Amino acid sequence: MRRYGGHGDRGTSVAGNEASFADFYWWSADGLRLHARDYPGDARKPVLLCMPGLTRNARDFAALAQQLSPEWRVLAVEFRGRGESGYAKDPMSYVPLTYAQDIAGLVEAAGIDRFVAVGTSLGGIVAMLLAGMMPDRIAGAVLNDIGPEIEPAGLARVRGYVGKSSNHPTWMHAARGLQESSGAVYPDWRIEDWLAMAKRIYRLSSAGRVVLDYDARIAEPFRLPGNEAGPDMWRAFAALSHVPTLIVRGERSDMLSAATAERMAASASHSRLVTVPRVGHVPTLSEPVALAAVEQLLERIAEPA
Repeated sequence: MRRYGGHGDRGTSVAGNEASFADFYWWSADGLRLHARDYPGDARKPVLLCMPGLTRNARDFAALAQQLSPEWRVLAVEFRGRGESGYAKDPMSYVPLTYAQDIAGLVEAAGIDRFVAVGTSLGGIVAMLLAGMMPDRIAGAVLNDIGPEIEPAGLARVRGYVGKSSNHPTWMHAARGLQESSGAVYPDWRIEDWLAMAKRIYRLSSAGRVVLDYDARIAEPFRLPGNEAGPDMWRAFAALSHVPTLIVRGERSDMLSAATAERMAASASHSRLVTVPRVGHVPTLSEPVALAAVEQLLERIAEPA
């Protein structure tokens, strides 16, 4: 029996001047309660279905939601094993096809007729898979620093840190650690930027330590060659050929090469490629060039047919 989720019994307002959201929960086919942040928007437009990277969560899209809600409804999802979503009993379910099936369940549970898939890294892989699974519902896509071919250097780097324990006594220690490990990705960031990132990817444990906000076992299938994407991602990417698609690439990316990004743009007539200068893997989508490109894509999608 399919179990339908709905808005949680606690609406949440983000502190400060950030956009307000409600918690949306739904159930996976194997019985996990999954979570998304639901930012209100115009019900006449497609829903923006925002999917994060491998070790990330819904907080990655707070800045984007601040810009786009309430003109657009934004659903920022948390894949199984991240944030407030349940941890899987079987770590081998931490693979893109299962994530895509989970998100297809969200589309049904939330009653979404049309959506724009906004996928960062792993989320972009899931976006391509969803395009093949739900071709009549996808209205457009943003693929953030990911494509059908992933660079070996980037994969090796991610395999080197995913799943490894990392905890800190304070948020500032966590921020300094991120700056030390990822300074080349965002060379222009100040300490307040690193602190903001720390609060997106870490959480406070019951013991008062600052710890990573995901199940370390997500690394188990990822370390096996082939499980990071799928058998034929060019075919999956081709499923987006009928809808407006934005390809965002970080200039310093070690995951999406310039050659692959250009091939993607050339092979899909409705696509556009934007490169974010002086950024590696991955752009945050709050960079002016990236945000402007996302807004232009949405203007195209919102135009009357």
